[in-house]
Amino acid sequence: MKLKYFFNELRLLIGYTVNSTSHAEKLISALGGFLGIAGVFWLTSSVVSAGILDQASGILAIASMGASAVLLFAVPHGALSQPWAVAGGHLISGFIGISCFSLFGNTFVIAGLAVGLAIGAMYYLRCIHPPGGATALTVVMGGSTITELGYHYLFVPVAVNVAVILFVSVAFNAFFAWRRYPAHLGHKFKKPIAVKPSDRQFELTHEDFAAAMQELDSYVDITPEGLSDLLELAKQHAEKNITHPTEIIAGRIYSNGKLGSLWSIRQIVDASPTDSQPHRDKVIYKVLAGDGGYETGICLRSEFHHWARFEVLKKNQQWLKVESDE
Repeated sequence: MKLKYFFNELRLLIGYTVNSTSHAEKLISALGGFLGIAGVFWLTSSVVSAGILDQASGILAIASMGASAVLLFAVPHGALSQPWAVAGGHLISGFIGISCFSLFGNTFVIAGLAVGLAIGAMYYLRCIHPPGGATALTVVMGGSTITELGYHYLFVPVAVNVAVILFVSVAFNAFFAWRRYPAHLGHKFKKPIAVKPSDRQFELTHEDFAAAMQELDSYVDITPEGLSDLLELAKQHAEKNITHPTEIIAGRIYSNGKLGSLWSIRQIVDASPTDSQPHRDKVIYKVLAGDGGYETGICLRSEFHHWARFEVLKKNQQWLKVESDE
């Protein structure tokens, strides 16, 4: 049991968390990444071959486009994936990298300076895009093939690459209503979420957020609009269930409905006969997740009933409420 607890703590420490997206969503993301990068190479090559833009160096794509493809096709609604973040992140960082190299050369200190300045600029210009840091670094450390291009590097391949991958992202994600890109389009054309004109009676719980994430079916570093949708879905899940289960039954799994470090999932391992006297009516439970992970305990059934807010089950690696029959 201690070993299991150790590995669970290690998993949390290194950030190996649950991913609630479906298999279909993962495959769609992979396909999008393939088409995005293939499109970058093909269309950039076509532009150069047609003589629309000159490219003496033969560079058709920058490596950091691979990282952008991950964001655009695996996290299309993320704040870091939106068009201004992609375009501004690459072009501004590229400009900073070229300027640093032109002024100071390509020492390791200048490489760090270029990336640091790029991060600061992206922050202040509201276009944080992690691959932009790679674009700045590539200019400084990429060798003469890149540095000889000077500021022309910003146009081909950087600007052309950015334009192509954004075009492919808009076109590809448009085929899937829940993935429309940019994120504002997905929010604007989404059917309004119906909210009953009643007062909110229940606080949000860990399970409500899990259920809402599964309905969004997207691995999100979230935008304000996306967060609004997520919170509304979570609120609707919070209103579906009563505050305590009617019975505490051996073999079933329950949650205390808390958030953060206080959240806990317990399974009833054994219980006294239901006709036991109140002071002898006890249950034995095992903690499956959250606070007190993998411990076992014993308490009165009435105490457990007071602790348990609702019954849960595990689906797609997430703990979700068991819907009430009432």
